[in-house]
Amino acid sequence: MAKRDFYEVLGVNRDASQDDIRKAYRKLAMKWHPDRNPDNPKAEEHFKEAKEAYEVLSEAQKRTAYDQFGHAGVDPQAGMGPGGAAGGFGGFGDIFNDIFGDIFGASRGGRGGVFRGADLRYNLEITLEQAAHGFETRIRIPTMAACETCHGSGAKPGTQPQTCPSCRGAGQVRVSQGPFSIAQTCPRCHGSGKIVPTPCATCAGSGRIKHQKTLSVKIPAGVDEGDRVRLSGEGEPGVNGGPSGDLYVQVHIRQHAVFQRDHDDLHCEMPISITTAALGGEIEIPTLDGSARIRVPAETQTGKTFRLRAKGIKGVRSHQPGDLFCHVVVETPVSLTARQRELLKEFADISEKDVARHNPRSKSWYEKVKEFFES
Repeated sequence: MAKRDFYEVLGVNRDASQDDIRKAYRKLAMKWHPDRNPDNPKAEEHFKEAKEAYEVLSEAQKRTAYDQFGHAGVDPQAGMGPGGAAGGFGGFGDIFNDIFGDIFGASRGGRGGVFRGADLRYNLEITLEQAAHGFETRIRIPTMAACETCHGSGAKPGTQPQTCPSCRGAGQVRVSQGPFSIAQTCPRCHGSGKIVPTPCATCAGSGRIKHQKTLSVKIPAGVDEGDRVRLSGEGEPGVNGGPSGDLYVQVHIRQHAVFQRDHDDLHCEMPISITTAALGGEIEIPTLDGSARIRVPAETQTGKTFRLRAKGIKGVRSHQPGDLFCHVVVETPVSLTARQRELLKEFADISEKDVARHNPRSKSWYEKVKEFFES
């Protein structure tokens, strides 16, 4: 049985934040953990499925590989334990610590107020030609940078941040709830362990200011609508020395005047005159790599498709280019001169003398219509 999409498993959108993914997993883990469902034989299966999805989508590198290549892009053996593809499961206390640790101050990378910066997304619209051949461009994005006035400290020049009196610099405070004592992020310093009595006027004490930065982006040949290019470390800067997030450049392909793309294949309509359709001839058609010529046989009808092999697009993960499909549309002439009308009338008179020979499809259709009304 094929695996379900990991985003579908967790019930989140493909652009969901890490916080949304963690919350979705937390909810499913509580619902399906076998210790809470001893009488439900399917609970273990649901739990493993959710845990495997979370292990992939909660790590930026694995998530990027999954977004680009699907299940084939992530190693199904990575992180396996004795319990199967999702790494097994221990007692309820283990999963409790795993997914609820951040509530009690045990969040990975978050202790002491050190946090990874947020990921950013930039929508880039490109042409079909650019998508087919690849190109390099420069983009300007808004971001946060360390305040130059206070050098990122958040304190007014000449002053210094002070140790938080509530947590004494630990970034956490202990709170008693009945017989239990738990650690929580300090509400006064928000986990940084420091407070700023006299904030910097430039950044209002945040230590960061908005600015624009220019980045060079290389779009690989063969990208398709919705593909993403990751620029590692170009997202929001981390907090208190934490690593920066990533920037995802999401590709959107502008509608083309001639071609419609279907994965690696291209399709186009090819209008031909009524005389070319009847008598045959050679016509020139465009491709993304120049032009090509097609030999149209006599008596060609609307709807006939010509296939030009390897004239499509070679996708990012493809071994060879797709094909170009040209769909024939026989064009009825318009704005006729008196002489043209005269010739066509003469042609029609001659054709009507032997309809079965010259217009077999029309004759067959009218016969079917006649049978329909007589039945």
